[in-house]
Amino acid sequence: MSNRRHTTPRRPAGPRRIRGAEYPRVPLREGRTVKYLRWFAKQRRRLRPHRNDPNRRLHFDQYVAWMLLYFFLPSLTSMRSTQRASKLAGFRARFRLPRFSLGSFSEASSRFDPEELVPLIEGLYAQAAPRPEYAFLQALPGEPTAVDGSLLHALPRMVWALWIDDEHRAAKLHLQFDLLRGVPREATLTDGNGDERKVLREHLAAGRLYVFDGGYADYGLLAAIQAAKSSFVGRLRCNASYEVHEERDVSPAARAAGVERDLVVKLGCASSPELHDRDIRLVQVHLPDTTGGRPRTGRRTASRGHRYHTNEHTLLLATDLLGLPAEVVAELYRYRWQIELFFRWFKKVLGAEHLVAERPNGVKLMVYCALLASLLVSVVTGSEPTRETFELIGHYLTGLATEEDLEALAPTEISITKEA
Repeated sequence: MSNRRHTTPRRPAGPRRIRGAEYPRVPLREGRTVKYLRWFAKQRRRLRPHRNDPNRRLHFDQYVAWMLLYFFLPSLTSMRSTQRASKLAGFRARFRLPRFSLGSFSEASSRFDPEELVPLIEGLYAQAAPRPEYAFLQALPGEPTAVDGSLLHALPRMVWALWIDDEHRAAKLHLQFDLLRGVPREATLTDGNGDERKVLREHLAAGRLYVFDGGYADYGLLAAIQAAKSSFVGRLRCNASYEVHEERDVSPAARAAGVERDLVVKLGCASSPELHDRDIRLVQVHLPDTTGGRPRTGRRTASRGHRYHTNEHTLLLATDLLGLPAEVVAELYRYRWQIELFFRWFKKVLGAEHLVAERPNGVKLMVYCALLASLLVSVVTGSEPTRETFELIGHYLTGLATEEDLEALAPTEISITKEA
């Protein structure tokens, strides 16, 4: 008998296997999208060292990948349905992700730090290009940034999410939205009663032009924005206190935009002197009735400006930009509506209003992953996210659409590969 040790011949390289399932390597074409996806994959791999442990079955980068799939695939409607999908060998093989249990997913949402995702959000934001249709915003003195808050309704047992009473609880998303690029820029999560003015004051930055509605009408906040080397265009309440120092002529272009008066005023009084020592522009804009004379529903509040029975509005817009044309001030405030459209996309189309976690840390992780998904669509398509884009990306991930279908949708390449 030969003394030579028996060796098994090495099997030739072939498709990789995961628990009985196999998938081929997908050849990627060189181009802008491939370069972007490689950058994104590299950034995602940097999440692996965070709380890395040999006993952990679900790592941070895998958790983020599962959350992105939860948003992009309509068949994944909850944490439990996502966990059931992870049991499917073909599903794991297609997306190269591990199986996880409900316990490990719940534990991960309380252990991982959401702030580790901030560099990814900032990196995606930096790659977003200005929208051609918003070119006139580039000439403004400062980066136009809309700010607002929106409620994410929570379960009554989520004690931290205080809102109305013990039966009505919610988390509040405070968002800063870049109007020029059409993408979210910065987000903060609080309970439902979180003060929007306080949150904005804590996150002010230099070189921005903040655009906000009447909920931010606070003279101290306006003074803080100026102290931070930024500017503002915002709506005041109809009972705002001011002294008129100059009334300017309204140009034909401004009248066509609905401007009725253009004033230079001193805001405030002896009891609120934050802005009483400087000149502030006050532009009065009239919005005509567009409802065909139908009666207005809902309550009337002083904070929303003058309201007439014919559904007409008169808005008082304050700004510290004394040289900006009045029609530009009115038009810029109309662009603030973009953040409301984003909230609708964020909650209704992307499904981010359905919380998959109950603790503040887990909700914050989910919100940051939803922002990543929104930025992902905006950056690779070069346009604002729409339901059509969202549906087509979901079809591509499930293998029902090809890259040619995606390229026909947008002029730039769209490619969400299995590695992403």
